[in-house]
Amino acid sequence: MHELAITQSVLDIALEQAKNFNANKIIRINLVIGEMTGIVDECVKFYFDFISKDTIASEATLSFENVPLNAHCRDCGATFTLNGLDSSCPSCQGCNIEVIAGRELYVESIEVE
Repeated sequence: MHELAITQSVLDIALEQAKNFNANKIIRINLVIGEMTGIVDECVKFYFDFISKDTIASEATLSFENVPLNAHCRDCGATFTLNGLDSSCPSCQGCNIEVIAGRELYVESIEVE
């Protein structure tokens, strides 16, 4: 259900920015969503279609850039994609890691008329 609140925020941001540029219509909203957020693209699309009715974004397309969960090992310096529940470094098997990608959640851009 958190997708509904997030989708409402996305729509609010897009409408505010479109208003700032005196746009008549929002064509596309480009989103960046990290794997760690747990947000499901299809749910966002479903909610967006529902809540954007009767707005200048009613016909907008949502575009998703999904960012995998990547980490950096502080011990050996390796950078790798985290898979499943295993959070150890595949190079040295250490657990001194830092998540460097996959927490993103933002509107990258909007396209308007």
